[in-house]
Amino acid sequence: MVQFLAQGEAAGNPLVGFLPIILLFVIFYFLLIRPQQQNQKKRKEMLGNLQKGDRVITIGGIYGMIKEIKEDTVVVRIADNVNIKMTRVGIDRVVRDEE
Repeated sequence: MVQFLAQGEAAGNPLVGFLPIILLFVIFYFLLIRPQQQNQKKRKEMLGNLQKGDRVITIGGIYGMIKEIKEDTVVVRIADNVNIKMTRVGIDRVVRDEE
């Protein structure tokens, strides 16, 4: 009789059945989704703060200096008298002097 009541209580509560799925989603959120959102936010902020004269590395690995910035494009000087025009999202990161 005691076993019958314990099984009936577990079967009566639908939350117990979904608890492992909910727990798995919470783990995925904190290990995968949230860090990716934070990285996207930092990247968007970095691209928004680009300034003329910043030393950058493009996604293709080319080092250069920003010569001109427009709304969605930048002109990057990669050598003497060699400038390339590229989209803003083509910038991978800003290089600081200590690198």
